[in-house]
Amino acid sequence: MSDKTLQGSGEVEPDASRPHVVLDMLTRMSITQMTLAVLVVIFAWQWLDGHRAISEMRDELAKKIAEMDGTAHANAILIAKNQDEVRVMSVKVATLESYYAQAQNQRAALEALYNNLSASRDETALADVEQLLLIAGQQLQLSGNVKAALIAMESADARLQRMERPALNGLRKTIGQDLDKLRALPRVDVAGINLNINRLLLSVDELPLIDRHRPSENVVVKTRVEDVNDTVWQKALRAIGQEVRQLVRIENTGQAQIALLPPKEEFFLRENLKMRLVSARLALLSRDDDTYVQELKTAQLWVRRYFDVKSPEGMRMMDELRTLAAASIDIDLPDIGASLQAVRSYRLTHENAADVPRGLPQKAAK
Repeated sequence: MSDKTLQGSGEVEPDASRPHVVLDMLTRMSITQMTLAVLVVIFAWQWLDGHRAISEMRDELAKKIAEMDGTAHANAILIAKNQDEVRVMSVKVATLESYYAQAQNQRAALEALYNNLSASRDETALADVEQLLLIAGQQLQLSGNVKAALIAMESADARLQRMERPALNGLRKTIGQDLDKLRALPRVDVAGINLNINRLLLSVDELPLIDRHRPSENVVVKTRVEDVNDTVWQKALRAIGQEVRQLVRIENTGQAQIALLPPKEEFFLRENLKMRLVSARLALLSRDDDTYVQELKTAQLWVRRYFDVKSPEGMRMMDELRTLAAASIDIDLPDIGASLQAVRSYRLTHENAADVPRGLPQKAAK
């Protein structure tokens, strides 16, 4: 059967000779046709490859554009948020600037107030120091109280030290020199001497007078040992005899004449002796050595003349009076006027320097 018969029947059978047909066609084609075919194939391949590349680039570009759209949207959101934050920050900055301006004004006011208070505090401190130095000078001149003067000057130096001003070093140096002078003075136990004088004042009333009867310390009364067999009359007579023997006593007082004082004069004698001791105490406080010694010697003379110096009270009084009279209270007190003058000069200079800036605005206003 032929091919046409197969086609007419509608059945397609595999053509086993098709490769041979292709080979026959290739052998029949010329070189030019083959070249054109190759070029067509290459062109088609390149076109397909370019189309594929363009499609890929288009997809990638679309993806990039989508990403950029998302990024732009996010950036827009961030920009809007940043703008809101910037707006809020601007408000806060404006508020802070107003607060800063107020703080600057308050700071200027506080500085002015501090300067005024500092100047006032310095003036007050210098006035206190001057007052302390005045007290120290008065204690030295009026009563010679070195201890009180030292306390006042040390308080003045401590007040200057608390001010912590280098300009006050010269003033502190002058005060320190006067303090060294006071510390170099010999110490007089004024409080101890005053206490002893007070004790003597209290013991004046207990001093026995020389004309009062007292048992002698050198007389030993010899009594006979009582006999158990003595009768009542014998015992009574013996007691009466002892009392009679004690009515008369001969004693050497060491004085040619003994003053007999009535009770009223005895009271005034003791009060006058107290006045002598009080005068000695006043002389002690005023550092009057001559009056102090003279009053104590007069008190010794009166005690020796009118009181029993052989009694324990009299001997104790005489010993203490001699001890007090031997104590020297005469001290050559130094002059501390240099410190007071230095403080006054510095205070006047400080006040003049503080008044000059206060006068400048007034001149400018004129």
